[in-house]
Amino acid sequence: MLLVRMKFLQLLSRKPGKLEMLFQIPFCQKQFPYMCLATSACLYSKKKKVNSYEQVDQEKYKNLVYSVTSYKTSAQTPETIFEEDNLLYGPPDKHRPPVKAETKTPKNWVPLINPNKRIPLLNSDSNLPVKIALQKTKMPSVTRILQQTISPQQAFYLERWKQKMILELGKDGFAEYTKNLFLQGELFHAALESIFLSEEMATKEQREDITISGYLSSVQHVLKDISEVKALESAVQHEALQYLGLVDCVAKYRGQLCVIDWKTSEKPKPSLKNTFDNPLQVAAYIGAINHDANYDFQVSCGLIVVAYKNGSPAHPHFMDPGLCSQYWNKWLLRLEEYMDRNNPN
Repeated sequence: MLLVRMKFLQLLSRKPGKLEMLFQIPFCQKQFPYMCLATSACLYSKKKKVNSYEQVDQEKYKNLVYSVTSYKTSAQTPETIFEEDNLLYGPPDKHRPPVKAETKTPKNWVPLINPNKRIPLLNSDSNLPVKIALQKTKMPSVTRILQQTISPQQAFYLERWKQKMILELGKDGFAEYTKNLFLQGELFHAALESIFLSEEMATKEQREDITISGYLSSVQHVLKDISEVKALESAVQHEALQYLGLVDCVAKYRGQLCVIDWKTSEKPKPSLKNTFDNPLQVAAYIGAINHDANYDFQVSCGLIVVAYKNGSPAHPHFMDPGLCSQYWNKWLLRLEEYMDRNNPN
């Protein structure tokens, strides 16, 4: 049994606010590794601490203390926040709500339907579509009027598309691209004209042309709903408003006589708004036909058919009489804008 005797317990020092004690256990009589235990403890005096808040002039800040401690919840309310904002930033500006722009009306309004036009009851040549060649005159075309009166936003997107294509294809490549687009459109219209005139041989040759075969396949389901063709690639002229154009087709679509405009596209255009100014073009042609003495009928509806190069089903966009009247008014405004720019006097 190992006997360990504590040799001494010595109090080394005692300083104010601190007691340091050292316990030492010396070697026992026999030599072996010794164990030493030392502890120290700090005891703070019981001197009273000074509270810094007690040194504050409470009389001076009693109103502030009361305003804070008298609220169980936040002292800020919407009213006080507005008051603080007014002091910091000034009173808010009071803006009037925007006034809705009044709908413009054409100065020289002409009805879409000609009330003075007489329609013969019988027409011996009604089975033959009208086809009048377009004559060169000083009268502006519908296409030119629309091109020169496009909105700044449309002009921006058109120019951005053009620059993007030039960046991809180069100037020469872009010129070739646009040339091919016009050529495809001409071939497509010629093929449709052949179909309506029942020229079977020409139609067979054109359907084998890979340039337009996809477009022709695209419109097959629309052609089934078209009957009684009255005009094909025929010039129209509004005698009162002095403009002209070349209408693609006038025929019945599902029983309604329409001005039909054939469009080609590489991208889908499932809604009428995707066709941009085409509805205005159709309305302009309708008004011109109704005021052109060369046509013994009147039209109140329109149809825009968008055919696709890949052969996917075309999108037919039908325009009823109410919709045509709306676009007719828009067309009259564009026509006035063009006339004001080119005839300031």
